[in-house]
Amino acid sequence: MQNEYTVVIKQENDWWVGWVEEVPGVNCQERTYDELKKTLTVTLKEALEFNRQDALSAAGGSYTEEKIAV
Repeated sequence: MQNEYTVVIKQENDWWVGWVEEVPGVNCQERTYDELKKTLTVTLKEALEFNRQDALSAAGGSYTEEKIAV
């Protein structure tokens, strides 16, 4: 399953900067637009995996996992 996220991208002087709207803290800057898109993708994947592991760790030993849709 592949999810879609919205990125806000703008050029500031010689840099391209971007943020993922739905995930606070996922922001990057690169010298080119293409590099920025790649870096945002990698950073978003890492943040989602970190958040997943953090949630499972916080749940302790006895829990269930369920899917929800918004």
